[in-house]
Amino acid sequence: MKAMVLEKVDSIRNSPLQMRELPTPQPPEGHVRVRVRACAICRTDLHVIEGELPEAKLPLVPGHQVVGVVDALGPNCRRFRPGDRVGIAWLRQTCGQCEFCRAGKENLCEAARFTGYHADGGYAEYALVREDFAYRIPETFTDEEAAPLLCAGIIGYRAFRRAQVPEGGRLALYGFGSSAHVVLQLAQARGCEVFVVSRGEKHRQLARQMGADWVGESAEQIPTKVHSAIIFAPAGEIVPPALEMIQKGGTLALAGIYMTPIPQMDYQRYVFYERDIRSVTSNTRQDGEELLAEAARIPIRPHTTVYAFAEANRALQDLKADQIAGTGVLRMES
Repeated sequence: MKAMVLEKVDSIRNSPLQMRELPTPQPPEGHVRVRVRACAICRTDLHVIEGELPEAKLPLVPGHQVVGVVDALGPNCRRFRPGDRVGIAWLRQTCGQCEFCRAGKENLCEAARFTGYHADGGYAEYALVREDFAYRIPETFTDEEAAPLLCAGIIGYRAFRRAQVPEGGRLALYGFGSSAHVVLQLAQARGCEVFVVSRGEKHRQLARQMGADWVGESAEQIPTKVHSAIIFAPAGEIVPPALEMIQKGGTLALAGIYMTPIPQMDYQRYVFYERDIRSVTSNTRQDGEELLAEAARIPIRPHTTVYAFAEANRALQDLKADQIAGTGVLRMES
């Protein structure tokens, strides 16, 4: 099979992904093989490729927002049949036995393994997944629409929950990339006012187009205090001004897997009055199932920019340069 392979950690500007011919994988017990149709790109892919996350596996096929069709079953697979359309997400395996797994917090499992990081992902013609970690894709979505929901959507949904946004409340979003543009639609469906802060004009333009109640370049410009906020940008310096714009008793969720250092903060000014700061770590499978069901009901319509499979380096370069409004999606060759 053809795959875009990372053989050594490097800056994306050097186009480190190389097209390679790899053996088509055979599904072991409990796994299904998926013929990939689309795979969305993600800032986490950049963190893996450029070494901002600890090195887990090399060589590596990145990609963890995978949509395709089941084409082979390993022994003892009963959940799916060949021809079923499924999704593969970031979380691909947990132990199922630790205190976190038993408490419904499998996203915190110490033995968790992740797609496109610990195991090969979706920048390829075929990918494997344990059938109990695959998602059935609602018919309302095209392949390109479904792919961003499998990380941007799921993480955005968990961040939204962690931010404790009240029904009809005021929500600030910092950074308006793939996850934020899904959360905007989720929040609007729940009657929330949404305030978007982004450095990029292309992102601000999309937020306006999608009906955000206010759009600007900095937290200090937001016209009113908000109940909740989510920081999607991997920039720790945003935390203090974001906290300052949260009203008493409000919550700030930090949604990135990677963030630059948070500056020293004055407690009285930024944290007092029971303002909560909550991080977001991966997701549970329940998050994924709930997000897909709600996204189909609304329905959420991700904005996508489609690239050919072989253009993965260029797509990620555009992502790093903030040139993609919404989500970049690789379309696999048929």
